[in-house]
Amino acid sequence: MNRKALLIFLAVSFCLAWFLFLIPLAFGEPQSPRRQTVTMVAWTAAMWAPGIGAILATVSGLRRPLSTLNLRRLGDRKAYLWAWLLPPLLAILAGILTWLFGLGKLDLEFTLIRQAMANAPGGESVPAWLVVLIQAALSLTFAPLFNTLFGLGEELGWRGFLLPQLLPLGEGRAILLSGLVWGIWHAPAILQGHNYPSQPVLGVFLMTVFCILMGAIFAWLYLRTRSPWAPALAHGSLNATAGLPMLFLKDVDITYGGTVLSLIGWIGIGVFVLWLIGSKRLPVQEGSSLSILPQNE
Repeated sequence: MNRKALLIFLAVSFCLAWFLFLIPLAFGEPQSPRRQTVTMVAWTAAMWAPGIGAILATVSGLRRPLSTLNLRRLGDRKAYLWAWLLPPLLAILAGILTWLFGLGKLDLEFTLIRQAMANAPGGESVPAWLVVLIQAALSLTFAPLFNTLFGLGEELGWRGFLLPQLLPLGEGRAILLSGLVWGIWHAPAILQGHNYPSQPVLGVFLMTVFCILMGAIFAWLYLRTRSPWAPALAHGSLNATAGLPMLFLKDVDITYGGTVLSLIGWIGIGVFVLWLIGSKRLPVQEGSSLSILPQNE
């Protein structure tokens, strides 16, 4: 491990992102349109802090060309089907389990959509089912590709740079530590109510556990392809579909159910990670971490 490179990466990733995460606090009440706009812009920009950190750490810390980050490599094409389809499948499972465990009620009348449309000019004339259909279709098709552009900012850092640098510790420890760092990185946003609005303090712990679990899947995609593009697509698909079940549910506290990031969402993710381990898909290169460090390809 190159400690100088790691220090540069962590300093840039955290300092830049946390600054951007905290900017919205200076723009009024949380529900004000101005604050929400600033939050969207600043937090979207923060997603590229790890990517910038990876670039600077590679050039200044490792003194290697940017090609070692493997941005020109795709790797195993089949991995991209997993990257695209697994997040929505996990989200749908989280929604089903939320309903089965009584943590939310099935809402085929689309109450929340109807309420939102009622407040929009001319919205009452648009059928709620049509809005749901369009949102679901976009979440499964265009949105993952669009979100990949921002997901790449994080995945270039967490999986493209940090994970390979930690591999000398062993694949399991590298996956665990990279997921832990990824989770802690979200803390300022979570404390402002992101993802776990009813439990922002507890949410920091919940988000960290989620990132360790989901990070194992993203790490598997990276190690299988040796490319940041596969986990970036998975990250984009996750962001596009994580809340998809909420179109069909009501009376849900999203800390505990309704989304793949909730407590109920851990079940599907955990089972999939156990399947990866049980089927020997993890570790990807048992006993040979050096073979999956970034290469010039």
